Amino acid sequence: MRDEALPLYDAVVARARQPHWYLDGAVPDTLDGRFDMVAAVLAMVLLRLEQAPDGTDASVRLTERFVDDMDAQVRQIGFGDMVVGKHVGNMMGMLGGRLGAYRDGLAAPGQDVFDAALVRNLYRGAAPAPAALAHVRNALTALRRGLDPIALHDLMEGRLP
Repeated sequence: MRDEALPLYDAVVARARQPHWYLDGAVPDTLDGRFDMVAAVLAMVLLRLEQAPDGTDASVRLTERFVDDMDAQVRQIGFGDMVVGKHVGNMMGMLGGRLGAYRDGLAAPGQDVFDAALVRNLYRGAAPAPAALAHVRNALTALRRGLDPIALHDLMEGRLP
């Protein structure tokens, strides 16, 4: 069942790995920065799935795919079985926190709340240059808006705007 979300998850990861996030957006090109960018793009997709009447199942499958990937990544880094669960649990908590912060930021009037969420979660508190922050904010909000007209079936096939 988790494989049904694989095309969408692969599209999320591919989007998060695009160089413009790290070059124009000044997202740190580190293990943490790449995780943060995947979590940001994934959050935009999960927020879209929240709005779909039949999106709960897709959201669960996509999140399970994320957990599988993070588990594999942590193991590849060399963490043993004893601590993998704890690290993946922490990552899930971070995703949940980001999801809430980005949801609130996108719903707030103006851009200050979303910008603060990006600085706190994507840049880990170290604000980038205003142009870099604007680049990421604009690209993520455009992604989020662009997801609205895409049918759930097409999303699950990995078709992102």
